[in-house]
Amino acid sequence: MSDVAITKLSSKGQVVIPKSLREVLGFREGEVFAMFGEGDTIVLKRLDIPSSDEFSELLKWGEDFAKRNRIKKEDVLKAIAESRGKER
Repeated sequence: MSDVAITKLSSKGQVVIPKSLREVLGFREGEVFAMFGEGDTIVLKRLDIPSSDEFSELLKWGEDFAKRNRIKKEDVLKAIAESRGKER
Protein backbone atom coordinates (compact mmCIF):
# COMPACT_ATOMS: atom_id res chain seq x y z
CA MET A 1 0.00 0.00 0.00
CA SER A 2 1.30 3.45 -0.85
CA ASP A 3 1.49 6.50 1.39
CA VAL A 4 -1.56 8.74 1.77
CA ALA A 5 -1.78 11.55 -0.80
CA ILE A 6 -4.04 14.57 -0.49
CA THR A 7 -5.87 16.18 -3.43
CA LYS A 8 -8.94 18.34 -3.91
CA LEU A 9 -11.93 18.60 -6.22
CA SER A 10 -11.76 21.39 -8.82
CA SER A 11 -14.66 23.65 -9.80
CA LYS A 12 -15.04 21.43 -12.89
CA GLY A 13 -15.37 18.26 -10.78
CA GLN A 14 -11.87 17.07 -11.59
CA VAL A 15 -9.57 15.30 -9.14
CA VAL A 16 -5.83 15.06 -9.74
CA ILE A 17 -4.17 11.77 -8.87
CA PRO A 18 -0.87 12.91 -7.33
CA LYS A 19 2.26 12.13 -9.35
CA SER A 20 3.77 9.97 -6.60
CA LEU A 21 0.69 7.75 -6.59
CA ARG A 22 0.52 7.61 -10.41
CA GLU A 23 4.15 6.48 -10.47
CA VAL A 24 3.66 3.82 -7.77
CA LEU A 25 0.59 2.45 -9.59
CA GLY A 26 2.02 2.87 -13.09
CA PHE A 27 -0.86 5.05 -14.33
CA ARG A 28 -0.28 6.79 -17.66
CA GLU A 29 -2.07 9.55 -19.52
CA GLY A 30 -5.11 8.35 -21.47
CA GLU A 31 -5.79 5.25 -19.37
CA VAL A 32 -9.43 4.35 -18.76
CA PHE A 33 -10.99 3.75 -15.35
CA ALA A 34 -14.25 2.42 -13.97
CA MET A 35 -15.45 4.42 -10.99
CA PHE A 36 -18.01 3.69 -8.33
CA GLY A 37 -18.82 5.09 -4.94
CA GLU A 38 -20.69 4.38 -1.76
CA GLY A 39 -21.01 6.59 1.27
CA ASP A 40 -17.89 8.75 1.37
CA THR A 41 -15.70 6.31 -0.58
CA ILE A 42 -14.85 6.36 -4.29
CA VAL A 43 -13.04 3.48 -5.98
CA LEU A 44 -11.18 3.79 -9.29
CA LYS A 45 -10.33 0.60 -11.17
CA ARG A 46 -8.01 0.75 -14.16
CA LEU A 47 -9.52 -1.03 -17.14
CA ASP A 48 -7.41 -2.92 -19.63
CA ILE A 49 -9.11 -2.10 -22.93
CA PRO A 50 -7.66 -4.24 -25.72
CA SER A 51 -6.16 -2.42 -28.69
CA SER A 52 -7.79 -2.87 -32.08
CA ASP A 53 -4.97 -5.26 -33.03
CA GLU A 54 -5.49 -7.33 -29.88
CA PHE A 55 -9.25 -7.37 -30.45
CA SER A 56 -8.77 -8.43 -34.09
CA GLU A 57 -6.44 -11.22 -32.97
CA LEU A 58 -9.01 -12.42 -30.40
CA LEU A 59 -11.79 -12.29 -33.00
CA LYS A 60 -9.70 -14.32 -35.47
CA TRP A 61 -8.94 -16.88 -32.74
CA GLY A 62 -12.68 -17.17 -31.97
CA GLU A 63 -13.57 -17.62 -35.62
CA ASP A 64 -10.91 -20.31 -36.06
CA PHE A 65 -12.04 -22.07 -32.87
CA ALA A 66 -15.66 -22.06 -34.06
CA LYS A 67 -14.69 -23.48 -37.46
CA ARG A 68 -12.53 -26.24 -35.95
CA ASN A 69 -15.31 -27.23 -33.55
CA ARG A 70 -18.15 -26.74 -36.04
CA ILE A 71 -19.87 -24.19 -33.85
CA LYS A 72 -22.59 -22.25 -35.66
CA LYS A 73 -23.99 -18.80 -34.93
CA GLU A 74 -27.25 -20.44 -33.79
CA ASP A 75 -25.29 -22.53 -31.24
CA VAL A 76 -23.75 -19.39 -29.74
CA LEU A 77 -27.07 -17.53 -29.60
CA LYS A 78 -28.74 -20.53 -27.95
CA ALA A 79 -25.96 -20.79 -25.34
CA ILE A 80 -26.27 -17.07 -24.56
CA ALA A 81 -30.05 -17.32 -24.21
CA GLU A 82 -29.73 -20.37 -21.94
CA SER A 83 -27.16 -18.65 -19.73
CA ARG A 84 -29.53 -15.70 -19.37
CA GLY A 85 -32.40 -18.06 -18.55
CA LYS A 86 -34.24 -17.36 -21.79
CA GLU A 87 -34.59 -20.40 -24.01
CA ARG A 88 -34.82 -19.42 -27.71
